[in-house]
Amino acid sequence: MGLIDGLMGNAGRIDSDKARHEYARLLGPDERVHAAYLLVRDAILFTDRRLIFIDKQGVTGRKVSYHSIPYRAVTHFAVETAGPFDLDAELTIWISGSHEPVRKRFNRQVDIYEVQGLLSGFVAG
Repeated sequence: MGLIDGLMGNAGRIDSDKARHEYARLLGPDERVHAAYLLVRDAILFTDRRLIFIDKQGVTGRKVSYHSIPYRAVTHFAVETAGPFDLDAELTIWISGSHEPVRKRFNRQVDIYEVQGLLSGFVAG
């Protein structure tokens, strides 16, 4: 992930094993990380049970918010691919009981179709 992508807040893929090790305290017994994406200091984890949004707050990043969304709570989602002049693709997720969707941007190095396929598999399953 390049510096420009990082500054713009676009997510890039990170190794699932590295994410599993770094966020092991968040995971339940036998919960597996299937994919992980980094957004400067924040992260998005796709586990076999849920989505986890990790939001490091403040200047130091010592305060962290963990937002866990079971796949069964996802009512629908949309992906927007990057065009020829766009720098990013976008994933929008609507969660039951929430008025505003969750939006995350991904840089060109991320295959947004792979992200959509992962989410589709977990939501439908």
